[in-house]
Amino acid sequence: MNVFDISSAVDLPSEGAPAQSEKSACVPMNFSESSVPLRHIAFIMDGNRRWAKAHGVSQFMGHKKGYEKAKEVTFLLPKYGIKYATYYLFSSENWNRSAEEVGFLMDIFREAFASLAGVFHKYKTSFVAIGNLGILPVDIQESIVALENATRDYDEFTIIAAISYSGRNEILRAAQKIATEALEGKLNPYNLTEDDFADYLDTKGIPYPCAVVRTSEKRLSNFLAWQTAYSELFFVDKLWPDFSADDLKTVIDEFSHRKKRYGR
Repeated sequence: MNVFDISSAVDLPSEGAPAQSEKSACVPMNFSESSVPLRHIAFIMDGNRRWAKAHGVSQFMGHKKGYEKAKEVTFLLPKYGIKYATYYLFSSENWNRSAEEVGFLMDIFREAFASLAGVFHKYKTSFVAIGNLGILPVDIQESIVALENATRDYDEFTIIAAISYSGRNEILRAAQKIATEALEGKLNPYNLTEDDFADYLDTKGIPYPCAVVRTSEKRLSNFLAWQTAYSELFFVDKLWPDFSADDLKTVIDEFSHRKKRYGR
């Protein structure tokens, strides 16, 4: 029998409406439209280089300003009851930028992972990195692993850093893992549910974002392609370094007033 001819060897599930999980909806099954909690917010932080150009400084200073803004925003989130925050720090496509710019961004990551460890411990914050991390410089990979291991037991707040990340690549890597296990006889792919598939993604165990905030532009740019299916989208017409506490509050207030039916 052809190993790829799985349909002849298994009972295929009957078709029907898939069950909605808490993870996919970002809310408990017994939610009301007016009381959806904002547990997880994600940020596409766009505009650092344009901010630098507008202010007559180097693009490196723009990235540095963007890093400081991310720290500032993070400290504001817990007071709104938010438990998870994902930041799109560096996309797979960003590797195509100049070697000088990429090197500067890697240095920012080195500084962040070294300097923020104490802050994460103080505020009982766990850290998770997602993306194609194996192509990062080895010292950064080691810093990521060390920080994840040191903070994994904290549950007050979780920061997810998308580095060398592509939503399509994440799904492809998940599919490759599943295909490998299927060929090894470890699983029947026709028995997989959406939640099962999600456990092969980088974000395993992390609730999907309830809201995605994008500054400067109006697209998702290959960010969390699977996880954002039901996320509320907010496009803020500002460059990321200009994003303010008032902008964050506006997003959160609007989120609380949006009707969220999830197909019901």
